[in-house]
Amino acid sequence: MTARGTASRFLQSVLQNGVGRYVCQLKRISLTFSKDAPSSRGVREFIEEGVVDFANQNPGIVVYVTAKQCNVPKLVAEYLNGAVKEEALNRKTAAEIGQLIQKMANQSGLDIIRIRKPFHTDNPSIQGQWNPFTNKPSVLNLHDFTKEKERPQAASEAK
Repeated sequence: MTARGTASRFLQSVLQNGVGRYVCQLKRISLTFSKDAPSSRGVREFIEEGVVDFANQNPGIVVYVTAKQCNVPKLVAEYLNGAVKEEALNRKTAAEIGQLIQKMANQSGLDIIRIRKPFHTDNPSIQGQWNPFTNKPSVLNLHDFTKEKERPQAASEAK
């Protein structure tokens, strides 16, 4: 925890994900619902309409569907790093459930917290952060202001 009261960390990626190829971090989704409870109606509609499409679009994600007596339907997402996230699907529509599952498929499993800096390196340099002018000659940084003073006088003489 920081002085602001919220957790923070440096920017990091999951095992350099995306450098060679992208690896989806979500490995398993479990949908638990009741066959006859009114709170599970949206989940039943999603299973009838969208779960096969989602499974076809994301072949690396295993989708489990379990029908059992429960008051509140829930979604359990398990990630490659061992993180498990649970969401209650009580009174949600099929479209909302589809958006929620897609959101979980796009996440890495890491907690969403405040980022300290937009850059971080494990091997910091004593020279400082790179910028486009790092290895350029210093002459590019000089500007001659005497030429600008001459221009307004010439403009006033032309009038």
